[in-house]
Amino acid sequence: MSGFDGFNTDFFQTSYSIEDQAQPYDYSGRPYSKHYGGYEYPQQAGFVPPDMMQQQQPYTGQIFQPTQTYTPASAQSFYGSNFEDEPPLLEELGINFDHIWQKTLTVLHPLKVADGNIMNETDLAGPMVFCLAFGATLLLAGKIQFGYVYGISAIGCLGMFCLLNLMSMTGVSFGCVASVLGYCLLPMILLSSFAIVFSLQGVMGIILTAGIIGWCSFSASKIFISALAMEGQQLLVAYPCALLYGVFALISVF
Repeated sequence: MSGFDGFNTDFFQTSYSIEDQAQPYDYSGRPYSKHYGGYEYPQQAGFVPPDMMQQQQPYTGQIFQPTQTYTPASAQSFYGSNFEDEPPLLEELGINFDHIWQKTLTVLHPLKVADGNIMNETDLAGPMVFCLAFGATLLLAGKIQFGYVYGISAIGCLGMFCLLNLMSMTGVSFGCVASVLGYCLLPMILLSSFAIVFSLQGVMGIILTAGIIGWCSFSASKIFISALAMEGQQLLVAYPCALLYGVFALISVF
């Protein structure tokens, strides 16, 4: 065994030591190194990206007062204009009290010239109020006829819509027809109001009813003629309007 120990200590005697493993060498005998982006980094130091080698910018803000990097946009930039320039809510909904008043005066004054631009609007606020007022006056007279009022109104508007589209060159919308017929129902409210006080089944009642029917039909035909440029056809338009308002007059009388 002593010979073996001597053989072990004398086996391949070289100048190599284990400390040299951390320093690799290339073929020329010099320490091995790599080049990254023009910089020389030894292998033993490990790879460090060039961005990490740059000096970072120091933080100039304060602890409780951070630097503001976001500027909140104002509400004006989102909506595009100032809120003061926005139209009123009722006007956006199509409810214009000035136009409602002008249409009411046009109906109450049959000889007044109708403005075609205003009358061509699809304003249903006034007609709904007039229909409710007509039903309320019938209710005061002891007649619960709300279903008949709305049913006859819907059928009459549909019939006039089809007839006016056949007669006119420009055409008309259903909302415009309903608006005009609803505004021209205003004289019929006066007739139903008279029915609360006295009976309309006599001679005076028949004359008054005929006058109210002519008033409603003349006002409606005048507005349709001015809005649709149907010159010379007022009598043709007034006849179906008189039939429609005659049904409302029958409800008021009987």
